[in-house]
Amino acid sequence: MAETASSMLAPWSSFYVVTGSAAASLTGLMFVVITLVTGVERARRSRDGISVFSTPTVVHFSSALFVSLVLSAPWRSLIQPAALIGLMGLYGVVSALIVMYRTRRFAAYRADLEDWTWYMVLPFIAYAVLLAGAIMLALVPAKAPFALAGSVALLIFIGIHNAWDVVTFLAIGGHEEPPSSS
Repeated sequence: MAETASSMLAPWSSFYVVTGSAAASLTGLMFVVITLVTGVERARRSRDGISVFSTPTVVHFSSALFVSLVLSAPWRSLIQPAALIGLMGLYGVVSALIVMYRTRRFAAYRADLEDWTWYMVLPFIAYAVLLAGAIMLALVPAKAPFALAGSVALLIFIGIHNAWDVVTFLAIGGHEEPPSSS
């Protein structure tokens, strides 16, 4: 089984170095942006808005980084990385459902279709695919890398879109309501 794990993950090492580096860099940039904006806009921020629109973006980048790190480690068996990634996928699915709930009860802003798509639906799909990919890694490893890579790439693109959405919203001085990609 040791050769199976190494032979299965080795061809993907460059992909995970790139995605992990991108996710780490983008996470750092989110911290910088939020720190700069918080200093200027502290009185105008809503905790619900942050928990629906900003925090999940950092979670998406962190999840992509986590999966990249797990799949770059020299595992003897695919069971351990499958379990870790499965837990991340399950966490992400539950987290996406919580964000959906918070969005529905967020009184200061009514999310439009684009917000629902990028902040709730696509993350739910990405984490569900991540969970499915983890199960596949343990049971049908030949097909799993494509599902895992697809979910990591989707999480990064969701994070990029949502980070840009939040930053442009704040840059144009949106105060009354959270970001919407118009």
